[in-house]
Amino acid sequence: MSDLDGLWEVRPLPGVRKRIRGTRGETLLLRGPGLPFDVHGRELRYRAPFAFLVDVLEPDGDGWRGRATAFGRSYGEFELRRLSMGDIQTQLVNHIDEAHALEQTVLRMLDGLIQSADDPETIDRLEHHKLETQQHESLMRGRLEAHGASPSVVRQAAGMLEAVMKMPLDLVRGERTGRSARDAYTTEHLEIASYELLRRVAERAGDEETARACLDILEQERAMATYIEENWDRFAEQSLREAGVPIG
Repeated sequence: MSDLDGLWEVRPLPGVRKRIRGTRGETLLLRGPGLPFDVHGRELRYRAPFAFLVDVLEPDGDGWRGRATAFGRSYGEFELRRLSMGDIQTQLVNHIDEAHALEQTVLRMLDGLIQSADDPETIDRLEHHKLETQQHESLMRGRLEAHGASPSVVRQAAGMLEAVMKMPLDLVRGERTGRSARDAYTTEHLEIASYELLRRVAERAGDEETARACLDILEQERAMATYIEENWDRFAEQSLREAGVPIG
């Protein structure tokens, strides 16, 4: 782990943060996407179209003192102070970020399930849930922005989903009705667990809007899980027919 790894408050700029992981990072603004940069030693070199910007850092106690440059010329100074991972607001942002990444992963999985399904009713229900999932992704992105953050490249969500399903996500497209239903059912409960946890963290952090969003999302995730649960017989029979097994 690098001395720069972590989430940093940028002083004296309220609401501005820097998130650094290894050789990459981003400056998180109050609104809009983060500004990505690459870490080269003690320099933060921004990527195109802001490649002319470079932050030069020097150790300063338990933080860093920075010099902002453009085209090699200094135009400002700042300080980086680490945000404690024990801070509840930091934890809240992390949970929202992971929920957002999970929704993006589920969107990719739903595309595969829709393509592999043959039953018109199942396809219709999956298409409907895809629209709901797009709304969930947008909601979580909005909650991140409300906290002065932007979505990060979080791979834990995809890893969680892969571990639960015990198969690479790319193979979902080759599955048939029964296994598609199984994977969707598993995923719904992973989302339910994630939003139950996020809701409680949001409540303790005083973020009522995120907590209400979780309740709305949970209602839709549970409805999808219930639909699958109520149709196991149909999914099993169709799966057997697809395998050429006679049904008495």
